[in-house]
Amino acid sequence: MSVAINIDRLMGRIFELGKIGALPGGGCKRLALTPEDAAGRALVTGWFRDLGLEVHSDVIGNTWAIRPDGAGRTDGAPVVMGSHIDTVGTGGLYDGVLGVLGGLEVIESLNDAGIKTDRPVAVAFFTNEEGARFAPDMMGSGVAQGGLDLDEMLAKIGIDGVTVGAALDAIGARGSEPVGALAPVAYLELHIEQGPVLEAEDLAIGVVTGVQGISWSEFTISGASAHAGTTPMAMRRDAGVVAAGVALEARAIARDFGPPQVATVGRMEFAPDLVNVVPERATLTVDLRHTDEALLQQAEARLFAHAEDLAALENCSLSRRTLARFEPVAFDPDLVAQVAQGAARLGLSYRQMPSGAGHDAQMFAPNCPSAMIFVPSRDGISHNITEFTAPEQIAPGVALLAEVALTRAGHAQNQG
Repeated sequence: MSVAINIDRLMGRIFELGKIGALPGGGCKRLALTPEDAAGRALVTGWFRDLGLEVHSDVIGNTWAIRPDGAGRTDGAPVVMGSHIDTVGTGGLYDGVLGVLGGLEVIESLNDAGIKTDRPVAVAFFTNEEGARFAPDMMGSGVAQGGLDLDEMLAKIGIDGVTVGAALDAIGARGSEPVGALAPVAYLELHIEQGPVLEAEDLAIGVVTGVQGISWSEFTISGASAHAGTTPMAMRRDAGVVAAGVALEARAIARDFGPPQVATVGRMEFAPDLVNVVPERATLTVDLRHTDEALLQQAEARLFAHAEDLAALENCSLSRRTLARFEPVAFDPDLVAQVAQGAARLGLSYRQMPSGAGHDAQMFAPNCPSAMIFVPSRDGISHNITEFTAPEQIAPGVALLAEVALTRAGHAQNQG
């Protein structure tokens, strides 16, 4: 049984949510647990309630809304569709949002068609998926599924010096449901690809097989501040040189290991940050990712050892802390196959592919059958105000989400 999707209604909601935290030139900024995030939560939760859904929030602010099964019950294990509505500092309109509002559109389309299901169907958004304000990413879903400790996450300090717990309370996002209250029978996540493959191959759908492992590290190097003109090179303790060497080694690791290994230095700061002063302190982050856990560990070991060697050569001290660490995740083979079969039934071109980015789905995978659906991203761009996926590319993904969700939930009969 196919469900008719109202793409205009969905796009209207995407654009309406995009007005909150809007940035000049397009895109938006809704860092987790900020006032902008609070406004986004209120808007989306209002849409949940407009459809008569039963809304819940847990102790870390994850929010979900349940559509009853054919007998009007909401206490059974639901089929959950979800993602996130927080963004990075230069976010687009679609990252995460498509999974939440696409799931909402599926539910409203089921209502429009008068379709009852054997199991409840739910839509959810999860706190701090991006990790842009608070590390690690996938925080809310990780706590909900037991992969991250609640108290430890509540104590995490953000880039602005505020703890997660204080930020939750500041915007009134801390709910009453306990950890583990959301226990799906299956989890589905629709998402833009955030990469160039589908567009390059002119395909409608990415059937996601899993998520590669992620390792985020922060390095802090301490040297000695000195005059840039009068201090001989051999007598310097230059924290900046060590930081630059770590960055170059990260790129060398990606080159030497080859695809799918990637490495990114996303942040680097010097102190005192003056043109004519040798840096006494440098801080940088390195993001390593690979689909193979053993190879990811090898990449980490090489990077960490090289950083220590560089610091010793420059007579600097070095400290390192882990910001986030997730092993590669494989999605449920049966549910992945169901996504592929649904795409074939709908006549959609597709390919199987891993996800290079982390997603809430990986946190659900250990506990219930989980899978993801990708739709193309123009020029492969994401985490950018120019992020774009056309409505005619979104509609097939939402239709496929509805197809798989309805198959998993079972459909008893029409209400009419």
